[in-house]
Amino acid sequence: MQVYNTMSGTKEPFAPARGGRVGIYVCGATVQSAPHLGHGRYAVVFDVIRRYLEWAGYEVTYVTNVTDVEDKIIAEAQRRGVAADEVAAEAEQQFMGAFRALGVRDPDHLPRATEHVDGMIELAERLVERGHAYAVDGDVYFSVRSFDGYGKLSSRSLDDMRSGARVAPDERKRDPADFALWKASKPGEPSWDSPWGPGRPGWHIECSVMAERYLGFGFDIHGGGADLIFPHHENEIAQSEAAAGAAPFARYWLHNGLLTLSGEKMAKSTGKLVGLLDVLAAHPPLAVRLFYLRKRYREPFDYSEDAVVDAAAQLERLRAFRRRAGGDGGEPDPATVERFRAAMDDDFNTAEALGALFDAVREGNRRLDSGEEAGALVGAYDVIVSVLGLAEPDADLADIAPDIGGVAARFGVAADEPAAAVAALVDARERARASRDFATADGIRDALAAAGIRLEDGPDGTRWHRE
Repeated sequence: MQVYNTMSGTKEPFAPARGGRVGIYVCGATVQSAPHLGHGRYAVVFDVIRRYLEWAGYEVTYVTNVTDVEDKIIAEAQRRGVAADEVAAEAEQQFMGAFRALGVRDPDHLPRATEHVDGMIELAERLVERGHAYAVDGDVYFSVRSFDGYGKLSSRSLDDMRSGARVAPDERKRDPADFALWKASKPGEPSWDSPWGPGRPGWHIECSVMAERYLGFGFDIHGGGADLIFPHHENEIAQSEAAAGAAPFARYWLHNGLLTLSGEKMAKSTGKLVGLLDVLAAHPPLAVRLFYLRKRYREPFDYSEDAVVDAAAQLERLRAFRRRAGGDGGEPDPATVERFRAAMDDDFNTAEALGALFDAVREGNRRLDSGEEAGALVGAYDVIVSVLGLAEPDADLADIAPDIGGVAARFGVAADEPAAAVAALVDARERARASRDFATADGIRDALAAAGIRLEDGPDGTRWHRE
């Protein structure tokens, strides 16, 4: 397995520090407002990486954080006239709901910054004691020139740097690139007691503390969007390695490319936004997931409504094949699985992996058309869609059970469970068609459609699924 390490700028063999165990930390959401489409990409990208590593036999511990105290959250709370923690809780719920709809599994640990402030104070104290940080009027700054490796992730020369994103210019700094570890609180802001007076942590120190708390120093994979390489990840490395007097803080740095809109970065700062919740309301969520996976994770790509519509059509083609095949898949076709593995071992190339999947579906449909055995291709299909998180979820009919019950009563069908009722209605429709009672057959089909159940007729019988 080869992974592209931003630190070296090359693909490297993947060799976890602890053999079969892998620790992954992904910088999560700053929860000041609802997620946009770009947030969904990082969540899906690293969910697939996690799933693939587990399928490949690794024991994975997956950690992603919630930044629930930060300048933008405070500004949004002040604009709305509510408490900062209310803004953060509301947005966190929106993020997590959207990610779950996309099929993203919950992390093993979901630490919030406000739950780890004591650790951030301790890290800042250690950096001050070691001469890597200094206090000014209740603020604490990291001295970038005290750390020889500063700039090694982003390949930047310190002398050429300017203050980066989220680093406010301040004449009290020894160097313009120095960044805040601790900020003295202003009236009305959230604050915690510290050796330097009441205040709150800077943004960068949060992830250093939470990553080491759950994975230990020198963990395997640190992930996030490419926009975090500088200054956020650069600053994480500096403060963590300076405090420990050792390297590396993380062994592999993986960054997903940014989603763009008309060629510009999708972000609140640019005003180029497509709301993730809006897209999920308009399209099948797993079609949005498939849209993300059609590009290799490191590549930036542009959003368009047409691209998501096309992904939805592709998803339906996948599902139509699996419904047509029915039953349990056979022993997976080794050539298809090996092609999938080779693609994913090449730095998680989901675009090539999807090529293996769609080729298997085309060949599977050809075999079904000609009456040949397709069980091995169905088995390979099941493996791939499971790893990519594209498997069709089991139909949950609880919320439409009364509607299905009404259809069953209308057509004289008795069944205790909604799924059994649907199956019985399908049988009743088949009997009506066989006796040329097309009015009844069409009535059952239309009534089920109105209840949210779609019937599909094929050469091997009728299958149903929830719309």
